[in-house]
Amino acid sequence: MLNLLIKPASGSCNLNCKYCFYHDLMENREKKNMGRMSLKTLEELVKSAFLQEDEAVAFAFQGGEPTLVGLDFYKALISYQKQYNTKKISVHNSIQTNAMVIDEEWARFLADNNFLVGISLDGDSQSHNMHRGNSFHQVMRAIRLFNKYNTQYNILCVVTANTVRHIEKIYNFYKKNNFKYLQFIPCLDGLNEERGKNPYSLTPKLYEKFLIRLFDLWYNDLANGNYISIRHFDNFVSMLMGNPPESCSMNGICSCQFVVEADGGIYPCDFYVIDKYKIGKVGDSFKEMAEGEVSRSFIEKSVYVPPECKSCEYAFICRNGCRRDRIEGKNYFCQSCKAFFDHALGRLHQVARAFSKSR
Repeated sequence: MLNLLIKPASGSCNLNCKYCFYHDLMENREKKNMGRMSLKTLEELVKSAFLQEDEAVAFAFQGGEPTLVGLDFYKALISYQKQYNTKKISVHNSIQTNAMVIDEEWARFLADNNFLVGISLDGDSQSHNMHRGNSFHQVMRAIRLFNKYNTQYNILCVVTANTVRHIEKIYNFYKKNNFKYLQFIPCLDGLNEERGKNPYSLTPKLYEKFLIRLFDLWYNDLANGNYISIRHFDNFVSMLMGNPPESCSMNGICSCQFVVEADGGIYPCDFYVIDKYKIGKVGDSFKEMAEGEVSRSFIEKSVYVPPECKSCEYAFICRNGCRRDRIEGKNYFCQSCKAFFDHALGRLHQVARAFSKSR
């Protein structure tokens, strides 16, 4: 499958979230904002993807805020996909949104065209509004519209220091609203900042506390017949069942992700959309970009394994975490992970065995 992560509005956004990692990335490149993707670039991207891929293509839209390019942009996307998918291969469309512009027309369109929607919602109103402006009620309004039109969606929560303090309240809020598909993404400090110094920063001790408490909540519900999908735990269970992780951050080594900026420039990773890692542009060969010198150099930087990892009993499942979380080659959250696996690995094995038997 060819996976494309597309930023049609570059880093432009109609919110000003305090922890936005992409705003920080824009400050680390010569041209900060790439504007908005033209329909010509979109058409060339779609055409190129179907020309080069024979199995399946996933078009995932992020930002910034990807809805800022307008609904007509996505109507054009569907038109181009129909025009250029002459081999009739599988197509997957998704979009990550803060939901500020979602109305009836958007909700209906996303449902009719089988988009999977990721909704940024950091818990209840108090937790959400702390870092994302007073946007909670608009997000919940959009969710009601998605429910009305049966739009597929999941919830993405950025984990901050506040999340840790209120994780039980946040988790119960999600349960109360029948949100069954959850992602919890650790917030990032700036690319060149010392870790743990921002008011929202997630320190290793806080992350340890978060993982253990969330796991207990999740496991207790699962044991009582109420399965809630939490991507992080789902990946661990799947790995214990012998499958490769679905999340790239759990592979232990980077891969080329094909992040497409609004001007058509392509980069290997969402966390490193900066000038020195540009691998090509729309229309170039995806194979050649993935195998090129810049991509090879980028991936090589993630290969190093610290000595303490080689002897760690959890190396097989931890894999030293995401490169963006490494300091001098070692996972910033190393102790968080060790404490978590000390606490949870036995029960994760139980879940994996139960899931295997139910197949």
